[in-house]
This record gives sequence, C-alpha cells and structure tokens, in this order.
Amino acid sequence: MAAEKLRGKFAIVTGAGGGIGRAIALAFARAGAGVQCADIDSAAARVVADEIRNIGGNATFREVDVSDDDSARGTIADAVAEFGSLHILVNNAAVFPAKATIDQLDHKVWERALAVNIGGAFHMSKHAIPQIKKSGGGGIIHVASQMARVAEAGDAVYCATKAALLGLAKGMALDHAADGIRVNTLSPGGIATQQMIREFGDMLTAERDWGKARHPLGRLGKPEEIGQAALFLASEDSSFMTGADLLVDGGYTAR
Repeated sequence: MAAEKLRGKFAIVTGAGGGIGRAIALAFARAGAGVQCADIDSAAARVVADEIRNIGGNATFREVDVSDDDSARGTIADAVAEFGSLHILVNNAAVFPAKATIDQLDHKVWERALAVNIGGAFHMSKHAIPQIKKSGGGGIIHVASQMARVAEAGDAVYCATKAALLGLAKGMALDHAADGIRVNTLSPGGIATQQMIREFGDMLTAERDWGKARHPLGRLGKPEEIGQAALFLASEDSSFMTGADLLVDGGYTAR
C-alpha cells in the first residue's frame, strides 16, 4: 500500500508552501511519513502543515531561508528535535528570475539565484547528512528541472542553477553511498502551479502557450504527478537508484 511506503520515516521538504513542494509534502504524509514543511513564507508552510494534520498526518512547519547556513542548520535541528530522527530531505526551494540575457542581468539577481537554487541544496544537505546517517540512511532529492538539460531564451541563469544540481547529486551520491544515503535529482517539466500563472497571466494561457505547445503529451503536468515521482525516489521502490535524474517532463526534452 502507498500508505505504508514511508511509514516510520521523517522528512523535510523545502519550498513546501505551495506548488510542487506542497504536493511532495502531501504525498509523503499520505505514505506515512512525518513531514516538516519548510518555506521562507512561514504562513504558507503552516497552511500545508495544517492540511496534512487535517487528513490525519504528522506535520510541522518552519520558516527557512535556505541560502542562509544558520537558518538551514536550525531547520534541520528543529526537525530532529520534533521527530527524533531524519531520513529524507527534499531540496525544492528555488527562485525563478525574470527573463533576461546575461548582459542584461543584474548581478544581484544572479547571486540570489545561485544562493537559493544551488546554495540552498548545499546548506540543507550539509546539515542533514549527519542526521540521516545517524538514522541508518535514507535519501536526498534535489528538485531540478527539464531546463537542466535544455535551454530557453532568457533563462540562462535558471538553466545553469538547475544543471548544477544534477552534478551536485552525482558527486554526493558517490560520497555518501557507503553511508546508506541515496542522492538523486527530480526534473519536472512544465507544471500547473502559481509560477505558471505569474509567467503567463492565467492558467488557460499557460496550458496553451507552454503546456500544449511545448510538451508532446499536450498539457502541463500536475503537481501531484511530481509528488508521486518524489515518493518513488524517497521510498524503497527506487532502492537501486543513486546519482540519477528522474525526468518527468511530458516529453519536453524528447523534441
């Protein structure tokens, strides 16, 4: 049963306040895991934690700025204090810079993207690894993107940060296999989230101009589909996978 796949496990999901992060947190909770919903927007994280508790799950919430090492350390410590152990970390928190070519990009935007999208995975993983090792092993998932493999005009900085996560996962996978820690990336294609509305103005336009136009399956993905993919990577169903990238992109990169 899916409800048993993460029974007795405890997880942290960053960027859990909405979209893909929320879907992952809910999928883990429904599979029996205790989940810390971590987000820079503490109110949004609290809503998701409440949602999990309302369906009978075990969840806490925490405000975190993953680009800050002290904040990351505190988040890990808080989860361990609450749950007693830690088995799974999902590095999902990210920023989505406005489209710009490199010569037009403000250096502060570049630095923030690096600090959150790559630095966040570093800071959270650095402090999570000793705790996951102490718990007997587990898994770390970096949420990347199909844009780690292909480019889009005006998105060089986003593509660079997501591509870096694939390399980071491979290196971490080799470093920590003997510790019983599997490290993989999960690369969604275009997903129907608030980010799509911010970019396209409304979901109908996003579905037409991005979902149908760019994905051979003819639509945007659902956050819940990415939640199930993350559950696969976090569970024993993927016990022979590490250093891999799970691409769930509706055929986007097959073009």
